[in-house]
Amino acid sequence: MMAGQPILILKEGTKRETGRDAMKNNIQAAIAIAEAVRSTLGPRGMDKMLVDSLGDVVITNDGVTIMKEIEVEHPAAKMMVEVAKTQDTEVGDGTTTAVMLAGELLKQAQQLLEQNVHPTVISTGYRMAAEKAKEILEKISRGISEKDDDVLKKIAMTALGSKGASMSKDLLADISVKAVKKIIETVDGKRIADLNNVQVVKKQGGSIDDTQIIDGIIVDKEKAHPDMPQVVKNAKIALLNAALEIKKPEIDTNIQIRDPSMIHSFLEEEEKMLKEMVEKIAATGANVVFSQKGIDDMAQHFLAKKGIYAARRVKKSDMEKLEKATGAKIVMNLDDLTPNDLGQAEKVEEIKIGEDHLTFVTGCKNPKAVSILVRGGTEHVVDEIERSIQDALHVVAKAIEDGKVVTGAGSAAIEISLGLREYASSVGGREQLAIEKFADAMEIVPRTLSENAGLDPIDMIISLRKAHKDGNKNHGVNVFSGQIEDMWKLGVIEPIRVGQQAIDSATEAAVMILRIDDVVAAKGGAAGAKQPEKKKSEESESSD
Repeated sequence: MMAGQPILILKEGTKRETGRDAMKNNIQAAIAIAEAVRSTLGPRGMDKMLVDSLGDVVITNDGVTIMKEIEVEHPAAKMMVEVAKTQDTEVGDGTTTAVMLAGELLKQAQQLLEQNVHPTVISTGYRMAAEKAKEILEKISRGISEKDDDVLKKIAMTALGSKGASMSKDLLADISVKAVKKIIETVDGKRIADLNNVQVVKKQGGSIDDTQIIDGIIVDKEKAHPDMPQVVKNAKIALLNAALEIKKPEIDTNIQIRDPSMIHSFLEEEEKMLKEMVEKIAATGANVVFSQKGIDDMAQHFLAKKGIYAARRVKKSDMEKLEKATGAKIVMNLDDLTPNDLGQAEKVEEIKIGEDHLTFVTGCKNPKAVSILVRGGTEHVVDEIERSIQDALHVVAKAIEDGKVVTGAGSAAIEISLGLREYASSVGGREQLAIEKFADAMEIVPRTLSENAGLDPIDMIISLRKAHKDGNKNHGVNVFSGQIEDMWKLGVIEPIRVGQQAIDSATEAAVMILRIDDVVAAKGGAAGAKQPEKKKSEESESSD
């Protein structure tokens, strides 16, 4: 205001919040998101039913799926969604833990802000605590190798234990470990598991126990012609990224036919060209063809006559998996196809599952790509089983890659909490307060596990602290017995990267939200969305 005259800097309808109000709103929004997923944590956690604007239903307790499905408006809440997405991308599990920890860090920071501790001091303390927390994780971790099948299975079962698939976790854990071990490769001395090489195919019908691993690839395509063989044994497989069709010229052309006999000659020539294409394939010894492009009806007929099984318009991702599984090479030009480009499999077979016809390529000698066929009674069950298997695959892969694991059920969180309290007293200054709050925030994991299981969280935390001070580093909350027990003996194990990434993501998100003291939302934005409505109502009142 100058001489009573307002100076407009921002557009009309823009909403601005500054200082403590902005901080408080951001923190409250982030905490609200964390509270929304808290009840899904652990084996006794509950599921959420999410219904989108089109009426599609998703039933899950997977943190990242919940975050992706709910349409979040508030900008600070969107940061929490990013925490879950990062955790999912990097590790594949622990998304609920990461979001909960970020929310609890902000809740604890709010108490310090009320005591006039500066946000930058809190941020510095939180970063120091995060580094120390990861050090503590390293100290309490145990080394494993890819040969420790029993431990790997327990890791998969821990990931599956809190999912809807927990009733069949033994079978699914076994499948997950086998699948990951098939695709493990050594690159520059490091063990790498590229989960893109594990194909998960969902088919409604049967029960969860009908889920199976296939040493090969399932192609979601049927044979191109009914006269083609149903089963091909000792398959020699050609992979083509070329159409078995007559190419149309790239320039505009006209063919003038003045004599009816010319039509016959024209069609004969076309047929001859297609026949030559099929002869080239047959000459290499191939008896199975997968084409990424189309196959002409006449070419299908000739292939069927030769007893060659063919599938067309196969997805690029499936072609790449077939390449790895069978040892075939994808050929771009039919003239370049040689016997050396062919892959091998014991059997290629068309199988009907439900209403769909699928092509199973099985018995590959050394498959570097495998498939998991997921079955379940309803569409929602199949979707949730797929999400569960993806989590199990990720944790097994990360455990093999890192070679280090820690115990779950809140045992690692309590050990970090106790270690941070000791560390805080050695730091001094105001940062000490932030580190102590970080230690308090870490206890959200065992506290929530206890609450979701109907146990008294205070009693559980006190018992856990005592057990860990007595040197029982692996003791956590057994949600089934309501006791504090050794989680290594019970087989509740997770890769070290789950905890490390959760600490990193949660700390970075909390620090970023804490450092915001000014929110400027344009007209129609999340914070200023209600502004135009208010103005409209004012206009209507003045017109009255």
